[in-house]
Amino acid sequence: MKPSHLSSAGPMADKLIDDCFAHDKKRLRHAEALAILRTRLQPVTDCERIPLAQAAGRTLGDAAVAVRPVPLHTNAAVDGFSFAFADYDAMAGREVPVEGRAAAGHPLCERPKPGVAVRIFTGAVMPEGHDAVVMQEDVVSRGTDGPRSHIWIPGGLKRGANVRKAGEDVKAGETLLDRGTVLRPQDLAALASIGLEELVCYRRLTVAVVSTGDEVVSVGGELGAGGVHDANAPMLAPLIAGAGASSTYLGVLRDDRETVKRRLAEAARAFDVVITTGGASRGEEDHIVAALDQLGKRHLWQLAIKPGRPMSFGQIGNCVLVGLPGNPVAVFVCFLLYVWPMLRRMGGAKWPEPRRFSLPAMFAFPDRKVGRREFWRGTLHETPTGLAVDKFARDGSGLISGLRVADGLIEIGEEVPSVHVCDLVAFIPFTEFGIPAR
Repeated sequence: MKPSHLSSAGPMADKLIDDCFAHDKKRLRHAEALAILRTRLQPVTDCERIPLAQAAGRTLGDAAVAVRPVPLHTNAAVDGFSFAFADYDAMAGREVPVEGRAAAGHPLCERPKPGVAVRIFTGAVMPEGHDAVVMQEDVVSRGTDGPRSHIWIPGGLKRGANVRKAGEDVKAGETLLDRGTVLRPQDLAALASIGLEELVCYRRLTVAVVSTGDEVVSVGGELGAGGVHDANAPMLAPLIAGAGASSTYLGVLRDDRETVKRRLAEAARAFDVVITTGGASRGEEDHIVAALDQLGKRHLWQLAIKPGRPMSFGQIGNCVLVGLPGNPVAVFVCFLLYVWPMLRRMGGAKWPEPRRFSLPAMFAFPDRKVGRREFWRGTLHETPTGLAVDKFARDGSGLISGLRVADGLIEIGEEVPSVHVCDLVAFIPFTEFGIPAR
């Protein structure tokens, strides 16, 4: 019989709020942009039942509640001998006879006689009346007396020693995981321990990836004069997967406004989110913004950040459109800062907040432009006094090499005029976004 303690959550009744990205400022600061996303976005996908074995990385659509305790029975935590603490001298120890045997899956059926120990193995149900276990390597054999052997249990043990109590890990009726939890391998172990065979999870968010520009050529294509290979799409696919969504690459859109408009309209009908790279600024050949203005609602944030200032958010009906810059470093940084948590939230999860660690700087930046928040590529180094972070020497948004050597992002606030060696700076490891360490 399948466990029935997870009920299927119904379809999401509400989709996107109209003007969910709207604001009244010409240029938003980083914290202001995040606040809009955090407060106005909500899950947009339905729920489905999936096997437990396929649930890693998925978002739980209903709370998981234990209908029975874990462990179900009080049991031995080690191989040894169980005994009743009331029959034991905790100061001097005691010699006791051994009668009976209990193994995992094979409990002792009868209650032991007073004053005797039972040979027991890890995971075995504790015999009735016994409340402590001595490890087998701590006892001394005192020979046999007819059919019974005798052991010496040394002093110093406490009541409950080496015993796992029923419900010690999970109590009956306890909520293990709340709705919106992104499931990790250890979470699957916990859910399996309460007998779950299937889970109710949010359907994966569907994301279309669109590259733009006459100069951009998909990988494998022939480069012409001034051409560049599309480095953004192959990078975005695993980043989107790491945010719990599924992605589809729709190729490169040429710099033709009607074509861009038609393809975006088609994508908006088929996907939850459309992510474009390039064409997000105000140039004559940047058609994403103009197409979005005609098809839906645009909120060109012009964020006060570096890199990534010209990125935009908008919506076409119930589809979110994210216009990322064209340079790979800006695409990568903006995705982590804004799109990664956005996809998590729209896909049913709670808004994720990456942790920041204060680390001493191994570099100096004596004179910087204030008024914008900057995110520099940083590399961790072991020093005699602990971890410190160094800055990648070059700041160009097209230098993929900086992303490859970096361990995370150094975050510099809007009003910080300079950074000196040994100053504490905020560091966000890439591992906070599920990206493996080098």
